[in-house]
Amino acid sequence: MQFKHVTLEFDGPVAILKLDHQEVMNAVSIDMLGSLGEALDEIDDKKAEVRCLVLTGAGRAFCTGANLQGRNNQKPGRSNAGAALETAFHPFLRRLRNLHCPIVTSVNGPAAGAGMSFALMGDMILCARSSHFLQAFRRIGLVPDCGSTWLLPRLIGKARSVELSLMGERLPAEKALEWGLVNRVYDDATLMEETMKLAHELANGPTIALSLIRKLYWDSPENSFEDQLNLEYESQRIAGRAEDFKEGVTAFLEKRPAKFKGK
Repeated sequence: MQFKHVTLEFDGPVAILKLDHQEVMNAVSIDMLGSLGEALDEIDDKKAEVRCLVLTGAGRAFCTGANLQGRNNQKPGRSNAGAALETAFHPFLRRLRNLHCPIVTSVNGPAAGAGMSFALMGDMILCARSSHFLQAFRRIGLVPDCGSTWLLPRLIGKARSVELSLMGERLPAEKALEWGLVNRVYDDATLMEETMKLAHELANGPTIALSLIRKLYWDSPENSFEDQLNLEYESQRIAGRAEDFKEGVTAFLEKRPAKFKGK
């Protein structure tokens, strides 16, 4: 399924959403963001079937940030460099945060600026060994955006986050793994194979529970301990009513692999 600068494919219960504007290394334009919204609409329409989302890039990049073509005619003091954030970038990020199923980001090349934020929206972040991350904003005189100042300190701490943002230096995939920013690093040639293997493992799991798990961890940083205990209770109550819970217990007692249906 082809949109402008975006491709959407389905491999059984796994949706594969690919940023696809290779001429600019998948830099994000307003057109691309519109297409990403349309692709998520398609995924929502297939909500009962889609049980995991893979987000990746076409060609040799994951995403090199915002597309700056035509932006060199901005007039100092008059332009609003943040205007597109609330109207285009933020709605996409909010939809990823609230998605009904787990997200696997497969970082196949550079992930810079907004592209780094897109990569960090994954519940599982897998990287090609040659890939790298870059807080590129300071290189063009802007501040980090697309949620990076919220995401980064919670993943790697304040000191490393501030350093990445102030210095604008590349963070190689191996170092990102060492810092705990990403989950796994694979050889470039095997990244997509390993990504799909993991995505199908998640898609074949108890996806009601997995959806609740991702919500618990998204909400956790803003909650008190008591708030989180209450949220765990509510989430467990919902998970415990699902058919998958009964199947999981039955399979455990019968000493066989569970056959979850996401119901």
